[in-house]
Amino acid sequence: MARLSCRRFLLSLHVALLLLVPCTCQVGDSCSAARDCGVGLYCGDCAAAGRTRPSCIRDLAIQPTSIACFVQVKGLPFNRYSWLVTHNSFSIVGEPSRTGVERVTFYNQEDTVTNQLRNGVRGLMLDMYDFGGDVWLCHSLQGQCYNFTAFEPAIDTLKEVEAFLSENPTEIVTIFIEDYVHAPMRLSKLFTAADLMKYWYPISEMPTSGQEWPTVTDMVTKNHRLLVFTSDASKESSEGIAYQWSYLLENESGDPGIDPSACPNRKESQPLNSRSASLFMQNYFPTIPVESEACKENSVGLPQMVQTCYAAAGNRIPNYIAVNFYMRSDGGGVFDVQDRINGLTLCGCNTIAACQAGAPTGACKNTGAPNRTTSSVNGNVYSGTIEFKTSASRASSTSTWSNLVISLSLALILKPF
Repeated sequence: MARLSCRRFLLSLHVALLLLVPCTCQVGDSCSAARDCGVGLYCGDCAAAGRTRPSCIRDLAIQPTSIACFVQVKGLPFNRYSWLVTHNSFSIVGEPSRTGVERVTFYNQEDTVTNQLRNGVRGLMLDMYDFGGDVWLCHSLQGQCYNFTAFEPAIDTLKEVEAFLSENPTEIVTIFIEDYVHAPMRLSKLFTAADLMKYWYPISEMPTSGQEWPTVTDMVTKNHRLLVFTSDASKESSEGIAYQWSYLLENESGDPGIDPSACPNRKESQPLNSRSASLFMQNYFPTIPVESEACKENSVGLPQMVQTCYAAAGNRIPNYIAVNFYMRSDGGGVFDVQDRINGLTLCGCNTIAACQAGAPTGACKNTGAPNRTTSSVNGNVYSGTIEFKTSASRASSTSTWSNLVISLSLALILKPF
């Protein structure tokens, strides 16, 4: 397992260096087609952030668990990592109607769930409804799925998840269900039919009262590689599906979750600075999704909001970062934010690509990524510093975490052409 993790890390590191080391058509460089850009990049634009010409943009995450062999043989607890989540993962632009009626709803993503997972997404937000005698994924309203808001039977997406977990035996995926399914035992039957129960993380082993989760290696060894949470509290006792806010803290979604002046908790969640749960979900997406604005949101607004929520959560990193149109950015976007968070928490470096094998915390490679950056969009400058600290209760579990105090700006460099 350690050798496999090391090989995965070296591959991820190779991709990261391609992204960070200046060379022809890397992140931020002008391009005319995808072939102009390096590995893990595509050719896109971001007019909302002032770019008037296409440039190379990241579309691939570095998995934080790939650094496990550098931190310790068994890796760190699951709640020490930050994972990328897609909001309304199933609500995909251009997805054909499955009901014969033209769909009328909002869209939040641009590629298939399979592709999302392959690009490094590790959390899926799925809205599940009773519809047509089955469970469907719907982007609907008032708890009712209609033929003009329905996307597809939920089992189709869950089979994509099963195929990914089967093909990638060291990966862990989390599903968050916005739950409008009322038929008894229908969700249990759904996951059984999708052949996902063999990966199920049982409620009986989920940490409570803010305790540490098992290490990722332990979870993989037990094949507990699928975490499923529901918004319906009754499903925990009736179907063994974890009630989300018993294990997770969460900030408000929609427009309140993108205002950098505050980071309020969702009404179902305990306050963000509570230590009643050990996982923290940061929602970052507007109430009304706009594709063309997402690149600026993920490049400028997200780094600012991570700083605000980090402080509101009592210096707690987001374990899940949920966004719309996850590949849209002005260069690095949510991938860069995730790399910086994981680099700081795993090895004390300003990006995960700077972590070194066998090196002490804070001994970092020079990857060209600055320790402090500022962003300028249309004349407005954004910058800031996040100070990650290790609490006394968590520091005792590993000596490398003791007294870790590192400052970093999560703002991204935005240079209009």
